Amino acid sequence: MSYREGKIMPVLGDELLKELVLKGMIVQSFIDLAFQLQPAGIDLTLRSISRFLSKGVLDFTNEKRRLAEVEEIPFSKDGYIDLPPGAYRITFNEVIVVPRDCVGIALPRSSLIRSGATIITALWDPGYRGRSQGLLVVFNNNGIRLYKNARIAQIIFIKAEKVGSSYSGSYQNENI
Repeated sequence: MSYREGKIMPVLGDELLKELVLKGMIVQSFIDLAFQLQPAGIDLTLRSISRFLSKGVLDFTNEKRRLAEVEEIPFSKDGYIDLPPGAYRITFNEVIVVPRDCVGIALPRSSLIRSGATIITALWDPGYRGRSQGLLVVFNNNGIRLYKNARIAQIIFIKAEKVGSSYSGSYQNENI
């Protein structure tokens, strides 16, 4: 049976999450486990923010794929960035290590949504390892201020049965 035909199981519980984090099997490079470990997931923190400078190009085979060029926005001397409305690429501090029998999904923290912004991420496949990136979209007409290392998203891991293969794409070990 292939991964696509596999069965999705419940979210990993907090005790198993803590055990896997402490063994470095799910998240590495966390800042403070006491703050970041939640009942059903782990908070991801902000490492960097970049603005888009060009368009991206996608096709079916990735033969023509070109990622959009970006430019990192520096944090102020006080450690924050004020962002006007728009879309930005963000990089998380944590190195995500998805077990071969799990998938990872990240959602924005509710405080970010309540401030008029959100984060969009792709699915983390079984076997993925890397310091991932996401899309931050600021909808608030007044913008948002984000501090370096702010907790902005939460990743959850979902057990999957009968996974056929592990991730081996071009983003394996990214940003580490």
